[in-house]
Amino acid sequence: MKVATGLAIGAAPMPELAAKAVESAMAKANIYAPSSVLLFLTSEFAADPQSAIKAAAKAASCTQIIGCSATGIFTEEDWVIDSPAAAAMVFSNLNFGHPNPEESNDSLSLTLAAPNAINTTWLNASGLKFGGVSGDAIGHGPFSVWQNGKGTTQGYCEVTLNNTTMAVAATHGLKLISSPRRITASHGNDLLTLANLPALDTLSSTWQRHAKTYDDAPRHHLMAVYASKASQLERGEYGVASIIIENEDNASVTLTKHMQVGDWLSWAIRDVDAAQIDIVKTASVLRRQLDAEPEFALLFSCLGRGPYFYNGTDQDLALIKTLFPDLPIIGFYGNGEIAPINDINELLQYSAVLGLFTESNVAYL
Repeated sequence: MKVATGLAIGAAPMPELAAKAVESAMAKANIYAPSSVLLFLTSEFAADPQSAIKAAAKAASCTQIIGCSATGIFTEEDWVIDSPAAAAMVFSNLNFGHPNPEESNDSLSLTLAAPNAINTTWLNASGLKFGGVSGDAIGHGPFSVWQNGKGTTQGYCEVTLNNTTMAVAATHGLKLISSPRRITASHGNDLLTLANLPALDTLSSTWQRHAKTYDDAPRHHLMAVYASKASQLERGEYGVASIIIENEDNASVTLTKHMQVGDWLSWAIRDVDAAQIDIVKTASVLRRQLDAEPEFALLFSCLGRGPYFYNGTDQDLALIKTLFPDLPIIGFYGNGEIAPINDINELLQYSAVLGLFTESNVAYL
């Protein structure tokens, strides 16, 4: 399989950027007629991406084009935020297929979705999914997702990557700052008690011990991580929920997700050092699982991670490039990430989802 990427940056969202990105990728791979194309455009294209998609299709002589718009995009060459740009990955022998709902839940599909298309019923309807959520810097405005060379009316696309073996996992970049406690009471998205202690009390005491201060905890840096077993938390196999508000009246904590009584929960904090260690560990595990050198990689990263998290550089991308020199990589900074965790499709925040791929059959974490 021949695979390569192209990146084109301009002063305005012109269709020519998409064509240039595709042509650059084709030249690198020495491909004259790709079987399929992944195309990501910055959010400047979101309101009317069709002309850029058509330009990419014409350059590739191919209609198997999927992708979406996002605030930032990247390849192994560079990352781009706040400038009109197009990123393309071309393939000589990879076809996008349609997931079969009658197949077992072992199937794994690449999924791209707009924020307003996400719902838990669809997310967990059939099969395991990985990918990212289209969007702009503030999570509002136009969102574009395309498949078969045109925009999708349902706001998402879901495809199998035929002829590939894959290994996919999420990396959260979190440092656990409390021991696992069993969830003993919850109501809706309100976490009431942990080990029969008021949830807010456990959060406050955890933060005070960690930060050695009685100042309020920085809600945007703290997260709740949860799993059905305490051992899964310790192994990093957990779902993630952000903190919405702390309720002083009943000492509860409102989260972005409903917590199941009987599950286990730890408080965690976003941490740069932990994130870098985790991305290297995750990539190494996936490489061993793949049992071959990857031929390309897909990376879906939160906008709140990437360069904004790493003080102007994307350390996730840099570390993957160090581990896999010359590996074609493509991805974007989105408004959420999708990955299977403990065989459940999770919508994540502040995370990154990495996939390594070779030609042949499917495997996953």
